[in-house]
Amino acid sequence: MQVRSPVVLSVDQGTTGTRAIIYGAGGKVLASAYQEFRQHYPVPGWVEHDALEILQTSSRVMGRALRDARIRPARVAAIGITNQRETTVMWDRQTGVPVGRAIVWQDRRTAPMCAALRERGAEPVFRRKTGLVLDPYFSGTKIAWMLRHIPGLRRRAVAGKILFGTIDAWLLWNLTGGVTHATDMTNASRTLLFDIHEKKWDRELMRLLDVPEALMPRVISSGEIAGTTSGAGDLPKGIPVAAILGDQQAALYGHGCYGMGEAKNTYGTGCFMMIHAGRKVPKVPHGLLATMACDIHGKPAYALEGAVFTAGAAIQWLRDGLKFFKRSRDSEALALKVRDTGGVVMIPALTGLGSPYWNPNVRGVIAGLTRGTRIEHVVRAALEAIAQQTADVFEKVENGSPFRLRTLRVDGGATENRFLMQFQADLLGVPVLVSDLAESTAWGVAKLAGHTVGLWADPEKLDRERRYFRYRPRMERSRATALRAAWKHQVRRLLSEF
Repeated sequence: MQVRSPVVLSVDQGTTGTRAIIYGAGGKVLASAYQEFRQHYPVPGWVEHDALEILQTSSRVMGRALRDARIRPARVAAIGITNQRETTVMWDRQTGVPVGRAIVWQDRRTAPMCAALRERGAEPVFRRKTGLVLDPYFSGTKIAWMLRHIPGLRRRAVAGKILFGTIDAWLLWNLTGGVTHATDMTNASRTLLFDIHEKKWDRELMRLLDVPEALMPRVISSGEIAGTTSGAGDLPKGIPVAAILGDQQAALYGHGCYGMGEAKNTYGTGCFMMIHAGRKVPKVPHGLLATMACDIHGKPAYALEGAVFTAGAAIQWLRDGLKFFKRSRDSEALALKVRDTGGVVMIPALTGLGSPYWNPNVRGVIAGLTRGTRIEHVVRAALEAIAQQTADVFEKVENGSPFRLRTLRVDGGATENRFLMQFQADLLGVPVLVSDLAESTAWGVAKLAGHTVGLWADPEKLDRERRYFRYRPRMERSRATALRAAWKHQVRRLLSEF
């Protein structure tokens, strides 16, 4: 029997794969489909994606989810897009063919460019206007790198023949048949080219990075109809794309964190804490970022953010690189086989360190090894490192902003690891709340899309239906303090070498 009531199709395009979820009445999940895609590492420190492969996998999972839910595509009332942020795509306006592989947010190749801009005294300008720091993480220097290194690209870009976008803009352009070249404010605010005070592309920043304005997409609000589907593929013509949110902002919205000081943390490839900061640009503690978010109505708002580059990726590395276990979930059982790490401290700076250190040159380290060290100790140290990095960000928020975090709402694959969640609560000294919706990112943009088209008039009513499992702190504070001190000591030692 087919579902006859309107539904929302959510596309969650992540760093390692794409997921499509169909949501019905009250936000009930009717079907979900997921597919991974290839990661390319042509040079140490470089990370690339094939934008066409991302487009193909996105199309496949959308079609598969619709078929699995036995829903006629005409029942789709709205589409929401959420995406890995900062990853940079450039493509030909006429043919739609990318000029090369997309440069992924994790990529470190523009570190020398960032260093040169800092030496020129440009960082305060970027910091003041964008809320960001000069780091290879963000899109602006990736665009500049492509313009410098792909033959003929700058000439074509100046002539208006080339388009830039983060993944949301790439998907939107293709879904609308090349009609709509746009991005939302949350993604625009991750480029180093967007003034978050004026809410528009900034010509001074473009001049500093030598980026032609002709490349840039139109900037829209997160909760508005960006365009309609062209009728290609499994989707009929005319379905509104009614919400776009960067993945971390989508998770914030998915958790119902619309009020000042409400916070969430997402455990994925990286680990990202975001705190809603209201309708004015917040004062930003050293080591954190200011970025665009949205409030309950989808209107522009602001957030503080701490970005940890390597979280789940450290567990993937132990699984795929060192072959310590076959499945990521096996890490929990291994960690519980030992009482502690045996003095081992792992700093998983596989792509440099993000918040609050912002050092792209640092490389990972495993310290404290002895003849008695076992695989279990290293695995436990990797899991503890995820929590320690989150605690670094948490302390910056507590000590440098007006916000006091009494709880932390969390989502992402690693929240299934009960050892990690309990250890996180113990380190922070506040309850950690795991949502009953594992895919808070996909739900967040679906909720906003449904709200935009009037399907769900009251997002807060939907939020009240969510349930959270609560991990309460159990560790003595003296022990938590000692663990934090040992971690900070190793981080200081590592930073002194770079």
